[in-house]
Amino acid sequence: MTALERPVLPEIALDVIEGLTQRPKSLPPKLFYDAEGSSLFDDITRLPEYYLTRTELAILESHAGEIAHASGANVNLVELGAGSGHKTRTIIRALLRRQLWLNYFPVDVSAAALYSAKDALEQEFESLRVRPVVLDYSLGMRFMKRLPRPRLLLYIGSSIGNLEPEEANSLLRQVRAALDPGDSFLLGTDLVKSPSVLVPAYNDSQGVTELFNKNILARINRELGGQFDLKSFRHLARWNRERSRMEIYLESLADQVVRINLLNLSIPFARGERIHTENSYKYTLDGVRSMLTEAGFEMANTWCDPCNWFAVHLARVA
Repeated sequence: MTALERPVLPEIALDVIEGLTQRPKSLPPKLFYDAEGSSLFDDITRLPEYYLTRTELAILESHAGEIAHASGANVNLVELGAGSGHKTRTIIRALLRRQLWLNYFPVDVSAAALYSAKDALEQEFESLRVRPVVLDYSLGMRFMKRLPRPRLLLYIGSSIGNLEPEEANSLLRQVRAALDPGDSFLLGTDLVKSPSVLVPAYNDSQGVTELFNKNILARINRELGGQFDLKSFRHLARWNRERSRMEIYLESLADQVVRINLLNLSIPFARGERIHTENSYKYTLDGVRSMLTEAGFEMANTWCDPCNWFAVHLARVA
C-alpha cells in the first residue's frame, strides 16, 4: 500500500494511541465532546447536583451590567470554548444595552455547535453579528490578531480548571500577550468547597455523568472500531485535597484485553486499572488573583455567589 492509499485515521487516533499505551493510562477530556458527548454534557448542566452552570449564570445575570460598563464602549466579544453560548446571552444582552451593534467571535473546535449557536443568537439579537472561529485555541492565540479592537474576551464555565497548573498559567500568559491596552478578560473559576458538594457534581444520582465519562470509550468504538464493553468499566470521581482537584477515572472491572481495530492495537487492562479522563481544579480567590497578576493582567473586580462556590473575575490590559 502506498502512502496515498493509506486510510486517513480519525482525528482522535493519535490521542488514543498515546493515552492508552502509556502508564498510567489516560485520555484527554477534549475527546468527551463529540455530538453525543456534547448532548450529555448539556444534560449534566441541568442536574440538581451540578451547581457550576447555574451558579455562574446567576453571577453573570446579577452583574452583567457592571461587567459591560467596566469593559468600555463599543467592544467586540470573543469567547474561548464557546459551545452553545447559553450563558453568553447574558453578556450579549448587557453589551447591546450600551452599544448599537456587537460582533461576537465564538471560538471552539466544534463547527456544528458554533453554527447552531450562530443561527439561534442572530435570530434572538437583531444587532448581533456572530462570526464563528473554528479551531483549537489551546494551540495558540494567533487568530486574535485578526479580530477587531477593543475586545472583551470570555473564558467562562471554569474551563481553566481542566488544565494542569502550568498549562493554565501558560494559557493566561498567551491570552495576555494576544490582548492590547483597553481590552478586558472575563474568567470563570470554580472554588474550593466541601467534598459533600463537589463529589456529587461529578457523580450524580441519575448516572448521567457516568454515561458522559463512558462516552469516551463509546466514541473510540464508533470512530476507531474499538471493542470496549462499557459494562466492564466503572465511573469514578474522587476529590484530591492535596492537589485541589476533582479527578475522574474509568476503572476496569476485570482483567481484559480490548481490541481497537483501526489502530491495530490490543490494549491490556488489569482488574482495578484506571484510565484518567479528567481533572477539574478548584481555586481560592487569592490563587486566581495571583495567577492573573503574574500573567500580566490588572485586576478590576471579582464577583461571587452568596455561598462562595464560584467566582467570575474581570481583568484589564493596561
